Amino acid sequence: MKFSVLMSVYKNENPEYFQRAMESVLGQTLPPDEIVLVRDGKVPDSLQTVIDKYLGNPIVKYCPLEENVGLGNALNEGLQHATHEFVARMDTDDICLPDRFEKQMRFLQENPSVDMLGGQIEEFLEEEENVIALRNVPCEDGEIKEFIKTRNPFNHQSVVFKKEKVLAVGGYIELHYLEDYYLWCRLWKSGATFANLADVLVKVRTSEDLYKRRGGRKYFKSFKALEAYKKGVGMIGAGKKFKNLCIRFVQTHTPNFVRKWGYNRMARKTVKK
Repeated sequence: MKFSVLMSVYKNENPEYFQRAMESVLGQTLPPDEIVLVRDGKVPDSLQTVIDKYLGNPIVKYCPLEENVGLGNALNEGLQHATHEFVARMDTDDICLPDRFEKQMRFLQENPSVDMLGGQIEEFLEEEENVIALRNVPCEDGEIKEFIKTRNPFNHQSVVFKKEKVLAVGGYIELHYLEDYYLWCRLWKSGATFANLADVLVKVRTSEDLYKRRGGRKYFKSFKALEAYKKGVGMIGAGKKFKNLCIRFVQTHTPNFVRKWGYNRMARKTVKK
C-alpha cells in the first residue's frame, strides 16, 4: 500500500524544527512513497536553505506558492499533487515516532473499510524528552462519532486518510484554526468510517503561544460557524449547540493562564515529573 505525506511550511517555521520533522519522516521503519511539501508563501533564506536540502530527494514533490494562502488552502493545494490513495498528515515542527507509518498502514491494510486513521500524541516543551502532556482521543468509530459532537476527535498531525474521500467532501476549507475539525465533520456527514490507534504516534512541539492562539473573537467566530454546520447536518440539536458555544465562549474569552489550566485539566492528561 503506497502512501503520500502532506506537509505545509511557512515563513515563521524554525529551520531546525523543520529539519527534525523531515528527518523523522524520512527515517521511518516504513518510509513514505512520496512527500508533498507545500511552501505557503515566501520564507526567510535560512528556512529556504533547509528546504532546498531535501529537493534532491526523488520522493519529495515541492509545491512553492508565491503568496501565503493559509494552512487550509495550502493543504488543499498539496492534496491535488498527492499521487497515492492514502495521504498522511504531518506538521513541519513535530516529530513522528519511528514506527508511526508502519503501524498505521498495517492497520489500514487489515481494516480496509476505515477511511481515516489517527492516533495519540505526546506534547513536549523545548526538548523532546520534556513531555508535559498527552492528548488521548477515542479509538473506535462509534466513540469517535459521539466525541466529535463536542470536541475534535483526531490529532490532526497523526492522521492518514483516503485521498478521494477527502476530496469528495471538498477537501480542506479555510476556517481559522479549525480547518481539520471542519473536515472531520464533513467526513462524518458523508458516512466515513473512523478509527484511532491507542499508540502515541507523534511528539508535538508546544509553547505558551499555543494557549494564546486558542483565544480571541476570531477563534470563537470559527466555532460559531462550525457549530452551525453541525446542527445544520443533524449531528447535534439546538441544546447541544448552545452548550458547546457556551463552553467555547468561556475558552476564547478568558485570560491565557485560565485557558491553559482548562486545556490541561479537560483536553489533555498532564504528565507529572
